[in-house]
Amino acid sequence: MNDTALEKYLTDGVEGIVKDALRASLSNPKESRFMLSFAASAKKATSVRAKHEKNGVHIPPFLITGITSMCNLHCAGCYARSNNSCNDLPPVGQLSVYEWGRIFSEAASLGISFILLAGGEPMMRKDVIAEAAKHKSILFPVFTNGTMFDEDYIKLFEANRNLVPVLSSEGGKFSTDNRRGGGIYDSLQKTMEHLSDSKIFFGSSVTVTTANMAEVYSDSFIEGLYSKGCRAVVFVEYVPAVKGTEKLAPADEDRAYAAERLSALREKYSSMLLVSFPGDELASGGCLASGRGFFYINHDGAAEPCPFSPYSDTNVKDKPLIDVLSSPLFKSLREGACLEGSHSGGCVLFEREEEVKAIAGGLK
Repeated sequence: MNDTALEKYLTDGVEGIVKDALRASLSNPKESRFMLSFAASAKKATSVRAKHEKNGVHIPPFLITGITSMCNLHCAGCYARSNNSCNDLPPVGQLSVYEWGRIFSEAASLGISFILLAGGEPMMRKDVIAEAAKHKSILFPVFTNGTMFDEDYIKLFEANRNLVPVLSSEGGKFSTDNRRGGGIYDSLQKTMEHLSDSKIFFGSSVTVTTANMAEVYSDSFIEGLYSKGCRAVVFVEYVPAVKGTEKLAPADEDRAYAAERLSALREKYSSMLLVSFPGDELASGGCLASGRGFFYINHDGAAEPCPFSPYSDTNVKDKPLIDVLSSPLFKSLREGACLEGSHSGGCVLFEREEEVKAIAGGLK
C-alpha cells in the first residue's frame, strides 16, 4: 500500500469512528454536543496530517500511551507484566505530568486525534488524566480495569467529555473473574451502573481468545453491555505474551468467524460503536504499528512500535514527537518487511520478536 492509499485508509477509518461515535451518543445530549465539536477538530487534524504527508512526513492519527507501570490487579497472561512494563515496584524515572502535557500538546499540533491512555492501570495517575482533559481537540479513551471510580473521578469524567472510560473484561462473570480475580465482574457491573446514572459515555474493552470468542461475539453478551449503558466495544485479539497460552490466540479461521459476527452485530446494534483491534491487516497493507497508524510511548518515555513489541531506540524526553516518528527503528520497520505478511496468532511484530530485537540492537 503506497503512502497516498494508506493516508486515505486511515482518514476513512477516523471518519468512520467519529461518525459511529456520534451516532452512539445521540441519546446523550451533552455527549452529542461534545462529539459534534470533536468531529470538527478531527477534520482539522486530518488536514494537518495531510500537509505533513505532502512534505514527506507521515503522521498517524492514533497514539497509545502507557502512563504508569503501576496496577492494582494481577491479570493472568498480562502482556504488560510479562515484559516488565507493569510491576509492583515503586515507579522510578517515569514521565512527569508536565512531560505528558508536552506530549499531548505536540500530538495535537501534529494532527493526532486519538490518544489511548493505558498502563498498568492508568487511573493510578489521576494527575495525567486531569492533564489530558485539558486537550479538548483529542479524544482520550482510558483503558481501565474499572475498579477505581470514586466520586472525584466520576466528576472528572462527567465534566470532560474528551475522556472516555473503556472498561476491560473477558466476557461474563466466569471468564472475567477467572483472569482478573474474584469479584472483578461484579465490581465492573456496579461501575457501569454508576457511569450510566451519571450519563457518562463509556465503552468496554474485551480480550478475545479462542476460549471466549463465541461468548463475547454473541448477541446476548452485547445486549447485556447495551442494557448497562455501554455504547462502545473494542474487541482486542489476545497476544500470547506468556508461553503455553499460544492456543488462546485467534487464528485465521477464528478471525473469519469474528469478522462475520462483528458485521452482524454492527447491523443489529447500529447505535453502538464496535471496533476490532488490531483489525484487518490485509486491508491496511500490513501492521499499523511503528507510526504507520499508531505508535506507543511507555511510562518512562521510550517510543516503541506497539505495546506488544517493547523495543526502542528513541525517548520522548530527548526529542519532539515529530522526530520520534522518524526514529531509525520506526523507519527500518516501516520500510522493511517486518510489518507485512500473515501471522498465526496475536500480531505480526510479536511473532517477529527476534527480528525486531535484532534491528533495535543493531541501531544502538
